[in-house]
Amino acid sequence: MKSLTVFTPSYNRAYLLSQLYASLCSQTVKDFMWLIVDDGSTDTTKSLVASWQQEGNIPIQYIYQENQGMHGGHNTAYQNITTPLNVCIDSDDFMPDDAVALILENCKNLDENFAGILGLDADKKGAIIGTTIPERFTAVKLNELYALHQVRGDKKIVYKTDVVKKYPSYPLYIKERFVPLDYLYLLIDQDYDLKPVNEVLCVVEYQEDGSSMNIFKQYRNHPNGFAFSRISRIKYGATFKVRFKNAVHLVSSVLFAKDFSWLLRSDKPILVLMSIPFGILLNIYIRIKTK
Repeated sequence: MKSLTVFTPSYNRAYLLSQLYASLCSQTVKDFMWLIVDDGSTDTTKSLVASWQQEGNIPIQYIYQENQGMHGGHNTAYQNITTPLNVCIDSDDFMPDDAVALILENCKNLDENFAGILGLDADKKGAIIGTTIPERFTAVKLNELYALHQVRGDKKIVYKTDVVKKYPSYPLYIKERFVPLDYLYLLIDQDYDLKPVNEVLCVVEYQEDGSSMNIFKQYRNHPNGFAFSRISRIKYGATFKVRFKNAVHLVSSVLFAKDFSWLLRSDKPILVLMSIPFGILLNIYIRIKTK
């Protein structure tokens, strides 16, 4: 068995996957497999992956499913991963040649209190995305890094597979294709730490059709997915500011979803009540931005 699964949810990204494939073939350590979850692609993804499987440069598992969105791709990946470790590398990203080596070295003999490691993302020019992780930390929680320690920018998480499998799958909502992935990360944060690794594990390139570039449309088109996420962020937010911000967003999502029962699901009803006027204003602002 390989030690690491690199998994990639993909939807109509055949034109980008070759970059990631090339980077995986160039890894200095080959103790990994690549799992591609094809989330209903209508392009040439299937035949492209088949050609790579025939080449035999790296072991590739391909799973096709009806379109569920990024979080549905993560659900399927976690259900099928059998290696001790896993990391998600998106279809528009790739790995430096030494990334797998760094992951396996830093995951050796991880204490049972650690769910995995937390590394860095960089752009194609080598610039770190956001900030590095403060060197004084030997154990971190993702949520607290952003809320309490002014860490910014996307980071790369490598999880122990047996830890991830302890937690519930992301929910699927009819006619929606997005639930923020940090729901799972927040739950894991409550029980485990991450080992910080100030090394670049992933090179990212944000696409115009990616979720990061279309966040206001995401808010409007996937309100139940965001409302679900806001409930956990209100409950586990590290500061009042974080909890209040998410309560405001919850109100906005509720207005888009037209399902006011979401307001009753928070364990902080007074905070949600206080946020209603601000949530209405946010909802109006998002409507204007997404005309």
